[in-house]
Amino acid sequence: MQLDFGSEIPIYMQLAQSIEDDIVNGVFPEEQQIPSTTEISLHYKINPATVGKGFNLLVEEGILYKRRGVGMFVTKGAKEQLLRKRKNLFFDRYIKTMLEEAHRLCISKEELMHMIEEGSDHERD
Repeated sequence: MQLDFGSEIPIYMQLAQSIEDDIVNGVFPEEQQIPSTTEISLHYKINPATVGKGFNLLVEEGILYKRRGVGMFVTKGAKEQLLRKRKNLFFDRYIKTMLEEAHRLCISKEELMHMIEEGSDHERD
């Protein structure tokens, strides 16, 4: 997990995002326990309430669940749920904007696909 204390993004949101990243990347598989509030707060020297707030965001989204007296665990299906969420965000942030700009510039679907393929080819070099 990485936290940027100089960022404008609140620490609890960074923490939630970092846990999401770890789930997507397979660091925390489904049904596995994640580090405790105490472990994270001591490691990063942050208030346990801040950690709890980040955990609660993920509980509300159904990404984590709590086993009373044991800790927080990754929900079954969490990775797939996060991938869907991120694909939707990707579409909204990048694809929709790109399509709107392509329309303004009178770029056809074929031209756009050619540009994407060309960019993809350069990426592999």
